[in-house]
Amino acid sequence: MNNGHSSQDKLQVATLGGGCFWCLEAIYKDIQGVSAVISGYAGGHTKNPTYEQVCSHMTGHAEVVNVTFDPNVISYQDILDIFFSIHDPTTLNRQGNDVGDQYRSAIFYHDAEQKRVAEGTIKALTEAHAFHDPIVTQVVPLDEFYPAENYHQDYFKNNPNQPYCRFVVAPKVNKFRKSHADLMKV
Repeated sequence: MNNGHSSQDKLQVATLGGGCFWCLEAIYKDIQGVSAVISGYAGGHTKNPTYEQVCSHMTGHAEVVNVTFDPNVISYQDILDIFFSIHDPTTLNRQGNDVGDQYRSAIFYHDAEQKRVAEGTIKALTEAHAFHDPIVTQVVPLDEFYPAENYHQDYFKNNPNQPYCRFVVAPKVNKFRKSHADLMKV
């Protein structure tokens, strides 16, 4: 993994948990400089967990996305700025009506530079009183990323009329697209 400097030509990966991975995936897939987004699981103790196991709260895993991006187009800082704008980092183990440790807010860093940027971002948001309540986002090293089952990949794109997608994902995605049109792929 490279050190995050924009002079590097290597792609980087950010691993983020901020509620249901369908929402995060749908937003990051549309961002300039992002080449891939994979929904999956991280932060737990069970090898190769299934969605059902993660939902049982027995694995310790969070629903996450692996966001592969070109740091010459979009920085890790920008990836984190988007992250903090699309979920509530102040609710422990919860995003809206989604409740459970798999929905926790977490940044799983890949190297010391990502850790530094993540901690600095949280410190800056805290000092700026960007949120009414304290930020509870975990900043922890990525041990292992497990891709979610195939039916979770591109879920919003493939299931736009599913009720959760219509009433939760779609409004979030549409709001983001309107407020961040400059970041969207053409």
